[in-house]
Amino acid sequence: MRIVQVLPELNAGGVERGTVDFARYLVGAGHDSIVVSAGGQMVEQLQSEGSRHVQMPVHRKRLGSLRQVGPLRRLLLGLDADIVHLRSRLPAWLAWLAIGRLPRSQRPAIVTTFHGLYSVSAYSAVMGRGDAVIAISSCVRDYILANYPRVPAEKIEVVHRGVDEAIFNRQFVPNPSWRSAFFEQFPELRDKPLVLMPGRLSRWKGQDGFITLISMLRERGVDCHGVIVGGPTPGKEPYEAELKARVQAEGLQSRITFLGHRTDIAEIYSLGAVVCNLSEHPEPFGRTVIEALALGTPVVAFDVGGPAESLKACFPQGLAAPGDLVGLGDRVESILRQPPAFDFPRQFTLSEQARKTVAVYQRLLGVDQLKTD
Repeated sequence: MRIVQVLPELNAGGVERGTVDFARYLVGAGHDSIVVSAGGQMVEQLQSEGSRHVQMPVHRKRLGSLRQVGPLRRLLLGLDADIVHLRSRLPAWLAWLAIGRLPRSQRPAIVTTFHGLYSVSAYSAVMGRGDAVIAISSCVRDYILANYPRVPAEKIEVVHRGVDEAIFNRQFVPNPSWRSAFFEQFPELRDKPLVLMPGRLSRWKGQDGFITLISMLRERGVDCHGVIVGGPTPGKEPYEAELKARVQAEGLQSRITFLGHRTDIAEIYSLGAVVCNLSEHPEPFGRTVIEALALGTPVVAFDVGGPAESLKACFPQGLAAPGDLVGLGDRVESILRQPPAFDFPRQFTLSEQARKTVAVYQRLLGVDQLKTD
C-alpha cells in the first residue's frame, strides 16, 4: 500500500514520534510511506529509515493556510495514495477541503486519528469525518461518542498507542559509557532510588504537584531523589523558572534535579525506581506510562483518563484517586520498599498498534474493492 500521513510538523512530541515510528514499521513491512508536514527535527530520522517527506506549510492556524488546499489536492491525488492518514485538526481541514468531497472512487481512503480530547467545536469535528476514525484509547472513544454524535460508533476503532519493543523492553541495559557520562554530569543521582517525572514542562502536566510529592516523601523519611525530565514548551520558560525557584525556596536542591529536554529517555527510565504521571487534566493516553512499564519500571498516576486505562491493564496498584497526592505518596513509598513484579501486555506495543492500524487500512480498501467488483 502507499500510505500518506499528514501532520503539522515533525518536532518532538507524542504524535510526531508515533508518526515516525509507524512510518518505520510501514517501510519494514514493504509499504510505501510518505509524510507531509512543515518539517522539523525528526525529518532526517524519518528519511534515513526509508520514508519520503514532503514539506508543506500545513501547520499555521491562519486564513492564509487555505492557499495550501489547491497544492495539497494536486499532491495527494498525484501521489496516487491508497490511504491518507490525518493526525491533526488543521491539516485535516486542509486535506478535507482538498479531497474529502470528491467521490470515493476518485480519491484515497481517508483515516483520521483522535490523538486528544479535543475541545468540542466545529473545528474539531473534522477529525470525525474520516472513512475510518481511530481513537487512541477507550477513553478517547467514549469522548467521541459523547461529544460528536454524528460519528457512527461502528466507524471508530480503538488502537492503543504502542512502544517500540526493540528499545523499550525488560532486557534493555544502558551502555556503560552512557552510564558513566550520565553520572558524571549528575553525580547527585548516583546510587539513589530515583523517582522520575517525565514530560514537557507545562502547568497542567503536574510538575508542581511532583515537588509537593517529593517534599512529602522527605518529611516521611523516605530515601529517594526526584528527577524532572523535560524542557518547557515555547512560551512556558517562566514556569520552569518558577519550579526551580520553588525547589530553592523549600530547600529541596539536594532532593530534586532538573535534567531538561532529553532524547535518552529509555536509559533514564531504566535507572528509575518509579515513574510519575501527575497530569491535572485527563490525558487521552500518556506515552510515558507505557514506555516506563515496558522497561519494567513501575508507574504511579491518578485514576483518570488514558494513563489510568493503561495502568489498569498493566499495573493497577499504581493508581490513586484523582488529586490524591497523599495516596500517591503511599504508592511510591510501597514501591520503593518492595519493588513489584508485573506483566506488560502486547496491546501496548508498536507492532500491535501498527498491525491494527494496517488492518483498518485493509478493511477500507477491501470494502471498496468489493463494491467495485
